[in-house]
Amino acid sequence: MGVSDAVLLAVDAGNSKTDLAFVDAAGSVLVTARGPGFRPQAVGVEGAFDAIAPALDEARAKARALGLPLDSADSVAHVSACLAGADLPVEEEALTDGLRARGWGRTVEVRNDTFAILRAGLVGSGPPLGVAVVCGAGINCVGMLPDGRTARFPALGQLSGDWGGGGGLAAEAVWWAARAEDGRGGPTGLAAALPRHFGLDAMSELIEAVHLGEIAPERTHELVPVLFAVAAAGDPVARALVERQADEVVALAAVALERLGLLDREAPVLLGGSVLAAGHARLNDRIEEGLAARAPLARVSVVTAPPVLGAGLLGLDAIGAPAAAYGKLRAHFG
Repeated sequence: MGVSDAVLLAVDAGNSKTDLAFVDAAGSVLVTARGPGFRPQAVGVEGAFDAIAPALDEARAKARALGLPLDSADSVAHVSACLAGADLPVEEEALTDGLRARGWGRTVEVRNDTFAILRAGLVGSGPPLGVAVVCGAGINCVGMLPDGRTARFPALGQLSGDWGGGGGLAAEAVWWAARAEDGRGGPTGLAAALPRHFGLDAMSELIEAVHLGEIAPERTHELVPVLFAVAAAGDPVARALVERQADEVVALAAVALERLGLLDREAPVLLGGSVLAAGHARLNDRIEEGLAARAPLARVSVVTAPPVLGAGLLGLDAIGAPAAAYGKLRAHFG
């Protein structure tokens, strides 16, 4: 199979959903499918791949209907997989072995899913150079140089020094609101706004509902937009949380730039994930101000393209696709 007739499988598997796309070497998207989240830490490597395998079966069935049998490893030149849970080298190795054992393609490359955001935000077909910070359910940062060197963080939450992300922001908002209501902390509009989101009258009711399972703990992520709305209205506690999140993003990006020798060079800093892509002015403006002070040549932009685009572009890099393929793939995903 030569480059001109090669087909690759792009996989972006995050905690909440998985997107797959079969792409040819010209950059045409042949078929796509969506599956559930990819959670190897919760269900193990085999269980995580088992969970997304039906989405691959769906994509293969769509391909067969178009006369494109893509059911064997020989029919797919390369699998470019950007996966949640590929945080440490040992995890990346285990996921690579697990994916290779599935026989989904002749060659396999596994990266952390943050690399999908980075590659999706880098325009052109040249070797990747830049830094990406992703703030969705959690927070992470990666950087790449054209020679393949990378800057990484473990991104294991509080254990590895991380702060924020949607889950962290929601937890902080609840903490401050609880203390405001019972008198251990100062006043904040969060104390009324957070329970109101769930149709409740007081933080004590919200705490009880979450504790007793009447509100699923994961639904507390819904409180992040509430936090930003209260901050935008001028509440000092909420504003402080938003500003701290911005400062954490700046710290991650600046350290990654420094590790790659890019602090004093023009380089893109790409912001992705639901929190950063939502366009909260106070958050994003403070990030730009902070980076202007620490890395004045950094070019900050927000990535709104789906991360599976980044997985596909990394796949095109791997198979040596022609330059025109990159624009075609980008056009498909808008």
